[in-house]
Amino acid sequence: MSTFEGYVATFDNEPGYLNWAAFGPLSPSVRAEVFADADLLGSGRPSSLSLVAERVGQAQQIIAGMLGGDADDVTVQPSSTQGLMHALYGLTGAVIASTAEFPSVSLTVERAATATDHAVRPRWITPDDGRVTAGAVVDALDDEVVALAVSHVDFRTGYRADLAALRDAIGPDRLLIVDAVQSFGVVDVDYTPADVVVGHGYKWLRAGRGSAFAWFAPRARERISPLLSGITGTTASGLFVDELPAPAAGARAYTVSQPDTLAAGRLAIGARDVRDAGIAAIEERLADNVDAVIEIADRHGIAVRSPRERSQRAGIVALAPEEPARLAAALANAGLVVTARGASVRISPHAGTDAETLQLLDDALQAFGNETFISA
Repeated sequence: MSTFEGYVATFDNEPGYLNWAAFGPLSPSVRAEVFADADLLGSGRPSSLSLVAERVGQAQQIIAGMLGGDADDVTVQPSSTQGLMHALYGLTGAVIASTAEFPSVSLTVERAATATDHAVRPRWITPDDGRVTAGAVVDALDDEVVALAVSHVDFRTGYRADLAALRDAIGPDRLLIVDAVQSFGVVDVDYTPADVVVGHGYKWLRAGRGSAFAWFAPRARERISPLLSGITGTTASGLFVDELPAPAAGARAYTVSQPDTLAAGRLAIGARDVRDAGIAAIEERLADNVDAVIEIADRHGIAVRSPRERSQRAGIVALAPEEPARLAAALANAGLVVTARGASVRISPHAGTDAETLQLLDDALQAFGNETFISA
């Protein structure tokens, strides 16, 4: 069995789970390692605490390798939103962002403006269907713009932004700040056009909440003030009293306190499993499964809002049925786990989604289309 097929075999959740864009049930290896780490922490011995603390460095090394950067540029964060706060609160100038962004981006841009007395100035754009393209960004550029904040994959439609095209659009002198929560680990892409990349392990990495990270390229650190730098983000090498040391020169400045070592361990193991299986292979299998979902929807006459070209999507398929609430109820009754919001029903398979789950979806949509209603 190949490493990739071994990875696919670890998807041990019950058939019917199509909600990976919302939450990834923890993998067997993550569950095993966190139990082992918890036992070590239960002893209270300094040697045991040190062993578990090594997870932080492991996570930084693995994430850096996947991003194409250096481990010292990666910080372990409690959430991707906190990583974005470090990036956005420390800017001065206009920041382009879509009004349709997930709140981790849009709300953080707005809060940064308030916290900095509008040193940060939101430059809102409203592109067609929320798709942040190079053309939409170019139209908003002027000399006041210092950064673009964007989700690599739109949480509603699954549209994948072209990072290289966005970099070309904003030029070399502005920062590209990327929320990669819906792409990291399942999209084989070059992240180096970005200056800041934040991600989280609780979806596609199957590592649970609290397992986030933020990568700050050297050119980003030159322009982002470490406004939220805490006790771990200073030049001091240990505990300090009666002094107020300056922020550290490196990415460590963008940290607040000691990381949760159990969360760092989950991140390290989840990312390691993806790296070892091969992101390109994961993306290809995921693309096959997304193709299957789109084909099923097409066959049953359900409109699809998501891109059909593989290069423009990741793992999200947004359905736009005429009766979304009734479809959501039908899928739930069939044992399928999805996300329903407003007029959309979001289907999100993974590389490990099995044929039985896809058949359940096919059968549910067929039954949904064949329902009849008799007036009293």
